[in-house]
Amino acid sequence: MPNLDLSMLVNSVIYSVLGIVVFWVAFLILDKLTPQELWLEITERKNQPLAIVIAAMCLGVAIIVAAAIHG
Repeated sequence: MPNLDLSMLVNSVIYSVLGIVVFWVAFLILDKLTPQELWLEITERKNQPLAIVIAAMCLGVAIIVAAAIHG
């Protein structure tokens, strides 16, 4: 790997961790805004429509975070 620059690797790790943190905070905010407990509804009560809505939200937030990090 002759073209491996350590600073690029460190930046990638930092931005990855930052993206995951922002994504998780967005999920927690959405969890607090909803009247039910999302994780309980999805895992124990098998609420499939809610799981689809949350999956769409996750994809949306992930795209926004990736675009913000990428520039």
